[in-house]
Amino acid sequence: MNRRCLLLAAAAATLATPHFALAQGAWPNRPVRIINPYAPGGTSDLIIRPLTERLERVFGRPFVIENKPGAGGSLATGEAARAAPDGYTLLISNTGPLAVAPSLFPNLAYDPARAFTWVTMFGGAPLVCAVKGDSPMRSIADYREMAARRAEEVSFGSSGVGSAGHLAGVLWSMQADVKLLHVPFRGAADAQRAVMSGDTTSLWDTSGANAAAIRAGSIKGLAVSSAERVAALPDVPTLKEQGFADAVATNWFVLAAPAGLDPAIAARLNTEIQAALAEPATVTRLESIGVVSLGNMPPAEIGGFVAREAERWGGVVRAANLRPS
Repeated sequence: MNRRCLLLAAAAATLATPHFALAQGAWPNRPVRIINPYAPGGTSDLIIRPLTERLERVFGRPFVIENKPGAGGSLATGEAARAAPDGYTLLISNTGPLAVAPSLFPNLAYDPARAFTWVTMFGGAPLVCAVKGDSPMRSIADYREMAARRAEEVSFGSSGVGSAGHLAGVLWSMQADVKLLHVPFRGAADAQRAVMSGDTTSLWDTSGANAAAIRAGSIKGLAVSSAERVAALPDVPTLKEQGFADAVATNWFVLAAPAGLDPAIAARLNTEIQAALAEPATVTRLESIGVVSLGNMPPAEIGGFVAREAERWGGVVRAANLRPS
């Protein structure tokens, strides 16, 4: 083959090469932002912040977390859905914006089934029902008794309308046949402060965001929503133990990107994050905040998982006749 033929063959191969391969090593060539639709200090923050250090070492660029709370996480999740699928906008989101919001908000600006490229599953965390540390309530039975005597006066805070904590509280109240007053906050830390001050009777929120306060005695855990007790809160009984097996629920966390992300970028991110999640130090850290593995779920399976969760929580939204506040 002469030199002209070799040059023509090389040009043809270049034209046939996927975009990412053409720019191999070019991504990322500037900072990558990770949108977190909740306030700092929540479980999403506790999961992603330490992992950005590894991503920065591996990819050589800053990974900047942007906390944008509001509307139970749906506003920032919508912003991420509208971003360019160039690998420079990622999203850590969870059950609320991805599986609850589609049924709760009639004019939601995004469709989780079409708006995202799924990158990785971080794991799941049960929800915890907690009250003020010096509350006379000692069990979920005490909590139910108070709610039965004072219909819609017993309040509970969550990370916002449509958050996993909101729906977990609603699901339990349906099972317990009581009515609670929901008070939405911009994040777990705000809900926790309201309980500590006595402004709100209780909270239903992710266990990881409240584990430290429960261990310190500032708030008291009455129950966790998992089928088994949580390693981070071994003294807090499950709802199942206390007679509410049908209220078992988990708040799961995923990393996503706008639909259309180059598969090679998604694959690299998935590989690095899953490697980090498998490290003993990371496993221990996540368990300490109440997050457990849901298995190394391939990105191709995450969409089906989200759809099944949306069907389950949509049923709760409809059964409780919930409406946005």
